[in-house]
Amino acid sequence: MNKPVACTPHNSILPVVIQVKYTVISEDWSTELKNINMGILSVNPFNGEVIKEYKEDTVQEIQAKIAAVHQTWCVYQDTDYKSRAALLLNVAGLLEERKDQLASLMALEMGKPLRQGAAEVLKCASVCKYYAENAERFLADQYVETEAAKSYVSMRPIGVVLAIMPWNFPFWQVFRFLSPALMAGNCGVLKHSSGVTGCALAIEAVIKDAGFEGDVFKVLICSSNAVAKVIENPLIKAVTITGSTNAGKKVAEQAGSLLKKTVLELGGSDPYLVLADADLAEAARICADARLINNGQSCIAAKRFIVVKEVEEEFTRLFKYHMEYRITGDPLKEDTDLGPMARADLRDELHQQVLKCIKQGASCILGGEIPFADREHAFYQPTILTNIKKGMLAYDEEIFGPVAAIISAEDTNDALRIANDTSFGLGAAVFSRDLELAEDIARNKLAAGSCFVNEGVKSDPALPFGGINQSGYGRELGMFGIHEFVNIKTVYIK
Repeated sequence: MNKPVACTPHNSILPVVIQVKYTVISEDWSTELKNINMGILSVNPFNGEVIKEYKEDTVQEIQAKIAAVHQTWCVYQDTDYKSRAALLLNVAGLLEERKDQLASLMALEMGKPLRQGAAEVLKCASVCKYYAENAERFLADQYVETEAAKSYVSMRPIGVVLAIMPWNFPFWQVFRFLSPALMAGNCGVLKHSSGVTGCALAIEAVIKDAGFEGDVFKVLICSSNAVAKVIENPLIKAVTITGSTNAGKKVAEQAGSLLKKTVLELGGSDPYLVLADADLAEAARICADARLINNGQSCIAAKRFIVVKEVEEEFTRLFKYHMEYRITGDPLKEDTDLGPMARADLRDELHQQVLKCIKQGASCILGGEIPFADREHAFYQPTILTNIKKGMLAYDEEIFGPVAAIISAEDTNDALRIANDTSFGLGAAVFSRDLELAEDIARNKLAAGSCFVNEGVKSDPALPFGGINQSGYGRELGMFGIHEFVNIKTVYIK
């Protein structure tokens, strides 16, 4: 384990401009590359071709990157909010300028359609602007009356934060950690999902090009096997992870053994309750959009649709209509609604889950098949499973893809029972014309970190985001998010 390095003078930190070039390897080369031992590969899920190979960082290179970020932090922690905000607004401007390029990169690396990719980049710009405008207020000293002549609470930066991020929102997941971290005076290192290494390096380039001096943010190009060594580095002061429940448990276990704070944003099996008095046409449209967001590859995508029996038939008819009429195809085409899933192995795993549900007694009324069987791709059809009962996979586990599970409930109380009969607790929604009842359900009855009424669950820069139970702990975004990784320090003057 490396020893902590001392902070160096400001003039030893030199700005570095990193340019990232993306190339598509020819078909002949891609076939050859798959047959040899590779480093980190980025593979196009639309056609299975290798986009680029990245050399994996050695242990020494990883430790050197962490040390460089720490050295930068020794100076950066003393910068003022005004200068940090100006730099973060530069980041927002660059994201807006490069949105089409970055959207194309997402389409290539993980199959996100262009319109959705551009919207994701603009959302990243918005979270940069949000924290640039609000961080100073969120982190202001809070004075407390005590016996002292003066006593207050001060929010101070803690150092280098490790972010372990997934492929499904390769820019948004990073910026919702990075924006508050930089405004709080922290620095960061990123272990991104290997398949979106190009996206990770594009973020690093944006941060550099925005004018941040030194290494406030570095990408670690490595596999998951290298993460344990990163966490144990004494210069890493905290860890944030978005990923599966099992991955979160492993990270929390190791970080806890080293007394390092963690924020875990993990899996979810979000219930959407459709009550008897709901506007069914509107509910069906919103529910279909919520299930198919990012091709269903989202922790907060709607997954279990719990429908009161008396409206189940009509809701299912309307819901099927909205699920069925989506344009699936090349994510680089402007009119595409659904691209491929991020990887073929994820698609295959999803299909096996669907087949298991059918074997357990579920009815498949839409989809359930792998289209275009003669091509190497990661496509999967929008799918609806009905007659879902407790004990079936779709009732008990998270399904990560464009597969909806409809569960019948006797009445409102039964719907609530089913909704909370889960180990997860990330998001939930309720649809009803009785807003007083729906608000009471959202506020007091549903066990989840975010509860929405007559709307799909979504993240917003101004609202805290996170879960309970097996969906993790801690919060991102809003005022609560920026307070996760600061030293909440008491100052007492007699």
